[in-house]
This record gives sequence, structure tokens and C-alpha cells, in this order.
Amino acid sequence: MANLKEVRNRITSVSSTQQITSAMKMVSAAKLRRAQDAIVQMRPYASKLKEILENLSASLDSSEGVYSKQREVKNVLIIAITSNRGLCGGFNANVIKAAGKLAREDYKGSKVTVLGIGKKAHDFFRKTEYGIVGSELPHRLHELFDNLTFAQVAPVAEKIMKVFADGMFDRIDLVYNQFKNAAVQITTVEQFLPVQVPVKEKNAKSYDYFFEPSKEFIVADLIPRSLKTQLFKAMLDSHAAEHGARMTSMHKATDNAGSLIKELKLMYNKARQAAITNEILEIVGGAEALNG
Repeated sequence: MANLKEVRNRITSVSSTQQITSAMKMVSAAKLRRAQDAIVQMRPYASKLKEILENLSASLDSSEGVYSKQREVKNVLIIAITSNRGLCGGFNANVIKAAGKLAREDYKGSKVTVLGIGKKAHDFFRKTEYGIVGSELPHRLHELFDNLTFAQVAPVAEKIMKVFADGMFDRIDLVYNQFKNAAVQITTVEQFLPVQVPVKEKNAKSYDYFFEPSKEFIVADLIPRSLKTQLFKAMLDSHAAEHGARMTSMHKATDNAGSLIKELKLMYNKARQAAITNEILEIVGGAEALNG
């Protein structure tokens, strides 16, 4: 059994850790509320805009929309959205694992590049064969989370759209954690480019649309705006999911620290009682020796 000083030091250490995890839980809970409000307000707009975009793409010829062109998949860009910090359970590991599986299995035989938004994904993939080569793609994307606004994300989306339009990549996918609630994050793989055309149901009616303004104007204005919104929504989802995952992890860590402190205090009391019993035995033994 450990001596009393070792147990006391360990109780002090675990208590300090418990205070830290409890504080981190409260900070994440406060940030989660703001991040959750942002994504809840964004989702209806982004969903409707994506629906309009898909319906518009269904009526376009491949020559009319540069972002709708379906090409043979030889070069693939995977955008993995993670956090800049850890201590959030399997949040980052799930995205990294999903992006790696996508590259190895789904796009086997194609040249895959992974663009990491967030330090965890960037640090992991830059050491692999999927690291970024060249300067056409944006860099230092972890700084987006310092001030996550549409104005900050839009230029990044424009660069990604440009490399697709220039033919550097034939397909671009997003991999991120979708926010459901504080305890549940859904790892999502979403096609970013080319723009998906909705699958027509069998025996479904077809309609001929009249566009106002012209179809060309809508292609030039609505599609880029929708793609920027799609990337921004994915980052808002990931941002909210990160704080939910960290809050849950820190809550569990705080509870585990409390349970460990109880066990250590019980161990301390047992060691203390054993020490007292030994001292009493020594005193009794000495007294018996004197009496003898």
C-alpha cells in the first residue's frame, strides 16, 4: 500500500485536474450556446439555397455551368474540417479516420489531396502522401476559427472553386462533424463539387422553367454564393460540434476525477489506519517488554 505522502500528493493532483476540467466544461458550454444558435439559424437558408441550386443544375447543360461539369475522377480534393485543439473525445479522430478511409477505399487509383481546415487535420495529413503540394490551395486555414464569419470563409471557398474550374481537381468532398446535440456529432461526407444534380424519381413529372433574371445570370451569381454558403455551414456545424464534444468530454473527465478522489481518500484512510495500528502495536509491544 502506498505511503500517506504519496496518496496526499495524488489527491491534490487529481483535485487540481478536476478544477481544470470543470472550468473547461463551463467555458465550452458558454461557447456552445452561441455556436448552436449560429448553425440553427443558418441551416434553413443553406438547405433552401442548396435545393434551388440542385434544381437549377438539373436544367443546365454541362457547357452552361462550370461548377456542374462531370469529369472522370482522376484528381480528388478532400476538405477535412477539424478543430485547432484537442480534449474533445473522438471529434478529430473520427474526421481524420473518415477522410483516410475515403482516400484509400472510395478513391483508390485516383490522386488524392487532403486540405485540412483546423490544426489537427493539417498536422496529420501533411506528413502523409495526401499532403498539399503547391500554392494554388489556401493555407493557414486554422486561423478561420479565430473569427468565423462568412466574410472570412468566402475567399477560401472562391480559391477552392477556382482550382475545380481550372481542372486541377475533378471532385471535391467535405468531411466534417455535423452538430446534432451536445452529446451527438455525426461524421458527414458531403460532395462539394461538382454540384450534384437531384435524382429524378421514376414517373416523376418534368417541368420547363422560365428564369428571371436569365439563366446565365443565375449561374454566374447563385451557384458561387450557394457553394460559399455550403462551406460556411459545414464550418459552423463543425464549430458547434467541437464545443459539444469538448463539453461532454470534460463533463465525463470531471466525474471520473471525482470518483478517483473518493477511491484515493478511501486508500488514504486505510493507510492512515494501518499506520496508527502499527504505532499502537509498537507501543503495546514496548510496554509488554518493559513489564516482562
